[in-house]
Amino acid sequence: MKKYPILVLVLGLLGLILFQKELVMPLVNQVVKSDLFLVDTPDKGDIAPISNDMSNLAFKHCNSEIKTRVGNDAQLAFAEKPLNAWDTGNYQFVINGTVEITSNATGTVLKKYVCKISYKKGTDNEGVSDMANWSIDGLGGL
Repeated sequence: MKKYPILVLVLGLLGLILFQKELVMPLVNQVVKSDLFLVDTPDKGDIAPISNDMSNLAFKHCNSEIKTRVGNDAQLAFAEKPLNAWDTGNYQFVINGTVEITSNATGTVLKKYVCKISYKKGTDNEGVSDMANWSIDGLGGL
């Protein structure tokens, strides 16, 4: 062993490569092909930006969350519509918008934000206007 450290290193690397190729990757491929992570929902989502009632409500709820997080430290002025809104499927939305923030410390600043929001009740549209039925999964850019 001490005489051939390079040989041991090369054989070890070859062993790891064979282990990954012959054992790990076939297992990963079987998991990917299975329905393990499949979510069956009527809301399939789309890669193109959308504008519908649900995306507009998601935009309003994101704006409410921003108001809550900023508090009374600054005045906020939101755009009427989001810059873009995407339905990522399973009643999850990504909202891209702008907010004008006015405070004594920084003056007036225009910020772009991204909000990921989910509607918890799925096809039940009775509670869409209630913020308790939505969850903010992420908010960035502020």
